[in-house]
Amino acid sequence: MTNTSLLYIEDDLEIGDWVCRNLQERGYGVTWLTSGERALEEASSNQLVILDVMLPGLDGFTVGQRLKKQYPLLPILMLSARTSIDDKLQGLQFADDYLTKPFHPDELIARIEVLLRRTGSPSPEPLKIKHLLFHEKENRIVNQDTGEEIILTGKQFNIFNYLLRHLGQIMTKEQIYEAVWGDTYLDGDKTLMVHIRHLREKLEHDPAVPEIIETIRGIGYRVRP
Repeated sequence: MTNTSLLYIEDDLEIGDWVCRNLQERGYGVTWLTSGERALEEASSNQLVILDVMLPGLDGFTVGQRLKKQYPLLPILMLSARTSIDDKLQGLQFADDYLTKPFHPDELIARIEVLLRRTGSPSPEPLKIKHLLFHEKENRIVNQDTGEEIILTGKQFNIFNYLLRHLGQIMTKEQIYEAVWGDTYLDGDKTLMVHIRHLREKLEHDPAVPEIIETIRGIGYRVRP
């Protein structure tokens, strides 16, 4: 069980009820609003905000910007059926993460836990992926089977951390390359593939049959929650 309180802002009653039940089953306390009118008032007593984009009255972008201005350390997770890169970039100007609908409740929980660890809110347990324990605050990865720390190069760590921040999502080669190298990906470039191979050699039980970093043929990679 957790003592963490979440503010959830969603006007769709069916989705809202489903999300609330899943969060409460995991032990979270949830304050559910169907509009952003009382968001600033309620945010002060919560440790994370889950905010839908499409809301009656003030839209989620406006509500989120006001929340971040008043509570700069309060993590905000945006939810939206909008998948365009422009919408994501607009949301990520103030939000700490952006999750597109539809989503699996396990992915929502995983992203919440990552954000809470990052901001120091009560969620002390490391992120567990198969046999790995990822201590995000300390930038440490431990093999739970052996108790040994896995040492990654800077690029390897940045690739793995990027995939973990988008846990469960398929990330294209272009997205990963541009996020880690800060440059445009050129079709046919093998740099990322080579780094993924070396990363698997360190992380996987059997690099030839990867269980952690999944290849999505012709698209990119994914780490499953």
